[in-house]
Amino acid sequence: MRKSIIISILLVLLFLGSFGVMAQDDQLVIGLSMDNLRLERWQHDRDIFVKRAEEMGAKVLVQSANGDDMVQMSQAENLITQGIDVLVVVPHNGKVMGSIVREAHANDVPVLAYDRMLMDSKVDYYLSFDNVRVGELQAEFLVERQPTGNYFLLGGSPTDNNAKLFRQGQMNILQPYIDQGKINIVGDQWAKDWLPQEALSIVENALTANNNNIDVIVASNDSTAGGAIQALAEQGLAGEVLVSGQDADLAACQRIVEGTQTMTVYKPIQDLATRGAEIAVKMAKGEEVKTNGAINNGEYDVPSVLLTPIQVHKGNMVETVIADGFHEMEEVYKNVPKSEWPEQ
Repeated sequence: MRKSIIISILLVLLFLGSFGVMAQDDQLVIGLSMDNLRLERWQHDRDIFVKRAEEMGAKVLVQSANGDDMVQMSQAENLITQGIDVLVVVPHNGKVMGSIVREAHANDVPVLAYDRMLMDSKVDYYLSFDNVRVGELQAEFLVERQPTGNYFLLGGSPTDNNAKLFRQGQMNILQPYIDQGKINIVGDQWAKDWLPQEALSIVENALTANNNNIDVIVASNDSTAGGAIQALAEQGLAGEVLVSGQDADLAACQRIVEGTQTMTVYKPIQDLATRGAEIAVKMAKGEEVKTNGAINNGEYDVPSVLLTPIQVHKGNMVETVIADGFHEMEEVYKNVPKSEWPEQ
């Protein structure tokens, strides 16, 4: 009798153990392949994405390639072999990583291009901000304050399709002024991997070539803006030359309130990463994703979810970046005398 009870208990435990494994196996798994985590901005994306996905009961496997195309491809392939339910990719090079889509689909894994497009592929969905509008917001702000003069165009990574979309938006605004002879483009270069040291070198050379006669630097993001401003500071020009940016990085927000950077474009990462996790879970479940646009990636018009970017400057820092809790007042204004802080 006792032996049969023990056997029964063992069978129950075995069943419960098997059920536990099954329950664990049923958990949705998201593979998140990221270009790199060196920039502050992408650390925010990762943390918010993972938090929201876990709240929805999914597990996230994160891989960062540190800007290496072959490493990212290998990492993404590895994620697919681990049996993920959906692959989310922030590509270093959208053309190179586009080929991962075929491999994912061959393994019944849908793919979401996150913030940067996967080119020449049948990627399932694209989530980003309206990147042409980002470029327009940058140029609009600069032209309102400096409608004439010498402009230097400082693009982002040439391997990032977003960099080209930002430039498209910038030129939508600048071209009429160029055609009228009001704005003179004195240089146009692209910063490898969006690195500030690349931007520093580019702007140092541009200042030398133009005898420091540059009125505006159209920098496509905050890291390149930081490099540009460092080069300007070496010539005593920081705060004299208008400089745009993007991402609302803490250092950029500090520069804006201190007066060395003119503006940035805030893309609420909370919204982007949260929506990214929610879309990924829907895709993993085979559910429909509601879109509001379509972006051509060279293969077809990819169903897209496009969010709205926000122009940020010294005058609206409190009601945008700080009000959202993206940065704290004490962090942004730490180098500004307390008597000059705006009311919150």
